[in-house]
Amino acid sequence: MALTLWHNPRCSKSRQALKLLEEAGEMPKLRLYLKEPPSDTELVEVLAMLGMSPAQLIRTGERTYKELPLAEASDAELVAAMVANPILIERPIALRDGRAIIGRPPEGVLSLLA
Repeated sequence: MALTLWHNPRCSKSRQALKLLEEAGEMPKLRLYLKEPPSDTELVEVLAMLGMSPAQLIRTGERTYKELPLAEASDAELVAAMVANPILIERPIALRDGRAIIGRPPEGVLSLLA
């Protein structure tokens, strides 16, 4: 099955992950998630694949996070915030065959090739 990369071309880690995949002979389907955000259902599915909670996937250093009252938010509220503000989603995320990994470090995405 094809590999999909939730990609932000302005992010150096995302660009590095894409380059590593291409160098390994993979041409991933790019999901520009800032322009095509995931639904709440889709994000919950990806969280399950990652084995993470919403709090572990959210980028707390983003200005948007600091502007929203999310420090004490529930999981459902964090998912809703990431869907409404996809800049809050940690990146890049590579997905293949029901598995997912965050490309931090970027080399992590290569584990989906095995």
